Amino acid sequence: MILVAGGTGTLGTRLVRSLAQRGMPVRVLTRDPERARQLEDTNVEVVTGDVRDQADVARAVQGADTIVSAVQGFVGTGGVSPATVDRAGNIALIDAAEATGAGIVVVSVVGASPDSPMELCREKFAAEQHLRASKCHWTIVRATPFVETWGTIMGEPLRTKHKTMVFGRGRNPINFVSAADISALVERALDDPGLHGRVLELGGPENLTFDQFAATLQNVLGCEGKVAHIPLPALRTMAIVTAKLKPALSRQARAAIVMDTSDMTFDDTAIRREFPDLPTTDVTTALKGHLVDA
Repeated sequence: MILVAGGTGTLGTRLVRSLAQRGMPVRVLTRDPERARQLEDTNVEVVTGDVRDQADVARAVQGADTIVSAVQGFVGTGGVSPATVDRAGNIALIDAAEATGAGIVVVSVVGASPDSPMELCREKFAAEQHLRASKCHWTIVRATPFVETWGTIMGEPLRTKHKTMVFGRGRNPINFVSAADISALVERALDDPGLHGRVLELGGPENLTFDQFAATLQNVLGCEGKVAHIPLPALRTMAIVTAKLKPALSRQARAAIVMDTSDMTFDDTAIRREFPDLPTTDVTTALKGHLVDA
């Protein structure tokens, strides 16, 4: 039995479907059972629970041979945050895996480090360190930002309101990867014991600015629309002013500043050479699959 925590998210849904199609027994742990309805045709087991609750985690991992953590706490309500989900939630899953003898694959982010200016990267790194110190058979898969996530954030307003927003100047190259490509790498980690103890980083074939990403969205959706920008000074003010009352908004503003001012490119040559059969999905194809053909 493979437990996928976060199995109804951008990555988790694709992974669960692929595993189920292969006839593998899969259990999904999700906070929102309504989102699990999209998996009704897969015959997977769904457990409603929260990785922030140790009792929920213990119940979910019972009988599982392998755990995949595809959780994220960057956005959400009710105290959801990188600290409570990406660090503490992952640590709960890791401890449960260690206690039961299950293997575990943790999905992290490219750029995870203890001194990253982005909270998500710091909390993911803390979870990685806890995993490394455990007795689990583990693999870490680090991903660049998902095409599909940003396709939704920027594409839905473009499609419904004929306008969208770029956070910052929009001129900084960023590597975007399709969740389908990351799902394939996670499956490889599940299938190959030789990847235990490895940190695998994967990005997409393109580094695009947000302005270029917006233009690609316009082409894919066949909708020109208006593209507005939130200037960096406004983002810095937003990050400070909303810190106490709206921490999620403050976190998003701080992350936008990092994405607009830091090196967000990625060279996938090495990992593609090691795994030449992994899918390489370009941004246009990923957006069409997510927003048009879905």
